[in-house]
Amino acid sequence: MTYLNQFDLSLWQECDTLYANGQRGYLQLQDDYGVNVNLLLLATWLDGQAYRLSTQAWEQLFTQIDSWEEKVLKPYRKLRKLSKCNLADSEYQQMLDVELMLERKAQALILHKVRQLPDESREQNLPRYLSLFGVDLSQLSELQIAATEV
Repeated sequence: MTYLNQFDLSLWQECDTLYANGQRGYLQLQDDYGVNVNLLLLATWLDGQAYRLSTQAWEQLFTQIDSWEEKVLKPYRKLRKLSKCNLADSEYQQMLDVELMLERKAQALILHKVRQLPDESREQNLPRYLSLFGVDLSQLSELQIAATEV
């Protein structure tokens, strides 16, 4: 499919809308199961494009992005949370802004990897990705609502 060759960061604008509509559900999956929210949003978006990745591709994406996040994003996120009660609101907001910049960097890494992956499955991405964490999509009503809005 040629649209994958034309991926650009504008797809994340759509993902931002999805996130805003189901933020609580996405964060719950992140906190309870270790699901990567950026990959979850990507799975939903790709389903809307009828572009399906294999389970192996999802495992590869998660492993590569998780490795980067373990080294960079997660330590920073922990520092931000620990610092909250010791910072002025404006300082804390600056930390949130830096974390958002790191999230965008993760998105760029994901985008680079997805461009290299073929459409090779008939099954939808969202349930396939969630199954890597033992999560059944039918249990998550907020997420289902967000997933249908792509």
